[in-house]
Amino acid sequence: MDGQLIAFTGIAAGLVAMPGADFTVVVRNALVSRRAGAVCGLGIAGGLLVHATLAVVGVAAVLVAVPALFRTLQLLGGAYVLYLGVRTLASLRRAAQGPGEPVAEAAHPLRQGFVTNVLNPKASLTFLSLLPQFVPAGSHALPRTLLLALIVFTLAFVWFQAVALLVDRLGRWLRRPRAARGLQAGTGVALTVLGAALLLEPLLA
Repeated sequence: MDGQLIAFTGIAAGLVAMPGADFTVVVRNALVSRRAGAVCGLGIAGGLLVHATLAVVGVAAVLVAVPALFRTLQLLGGAYVLYLGVRTLASLRRAAQGPGEPVAEAAHPLRQGFVTNVLNPKASLTFLSLLPQFVPAGSHALPRTLLLALIVFTLAFVWFQAVALLVDRLGRWLRRPRAARGLQAGTGVALTVLGAALLLEPLLA
């Protein structure tokens, strides 16, 4: 692996591991089961692959050229994350009405992971600005950028599988009624705040 690929892998790993809505959604699903968390992580990796591919073909540049489209995607993404947060808090309230009930089952974790990530236009812009920096002058851009996109997908897949595994390994403690309610409340609040912030950002811009 050449020096540029090593540098790109390090930067991409940092971006993938950065806490945010993706991480919170995976934890939320992994509380239900390792499989739900793993499937959600796969959806997030798929969303990142979409963003990287959009950057490769230049579609992400349209988001820069058409601010209204960018803001629309921001609003959609923020609304979806806010919906997940409110839904998580609502399920916590329902569980409180029946003591001892397990954490509410997550519906469609693959879709949750994918939609949460793919509706974040900033990811496309990040890849649009990042990928060209790691294409050597004189080389064929398409094969190189596709390789970079594959690296991002692999990093995201491995990272979120590890997160799901860790939550599952801690599951015996995390699924105790008090701990489960606390963590679920924390993820619900985090998703709600993140969603509200994503909604307010384009409105206040």
